[in-house]
Amino acid sequence: MQKVFDMSFDPSTLKFNADGLIPVIAQQDGSGEVLMMAWMNSEAVLQTLQTRRVTYWSRSRQSFWIKGETSGHVQDLVDLRVDCDRDCLLAVVNQTGPACHTNRKSCFYSAIRDEGEVELMTPMV
Repeated sequence: MQKVFDMSFDPSTLKFNADGLIPVIAQQDGSGEVLMMAWMNSEAVLQTLQTRRVTYWSRSRQSFWIKGETSGHVQDLVDLRVDCDRDCLLAVVNQTGPACHTNRKSCFYSAIRDEGEVELMTPMV
């Protein structure tokens, strides 16, 4: 069953940083795996809700970035959640292909352990 999003949501109720951005964690629906972290501005929040394709704000390019637009590794929005302080979002998604630009399932592919940094996953073929 497809969720219906409230298009009357007012992004100004969120707490954006001085650059007008809010961090967003992308999490795989079902498994709960954390895929990546990126940023949204208020327009990206609205675009994401309207299109159900997760849209971020690229700080380096200063433009919108629809996840998977060029790679085909899209994030279809399942749920968009706001944390208790209203200064961070959680995008529950269905990820197609790898989420990371390094071709790994998750951007969080390294762990810092007693023996040093350890690679937890290799790039997908």
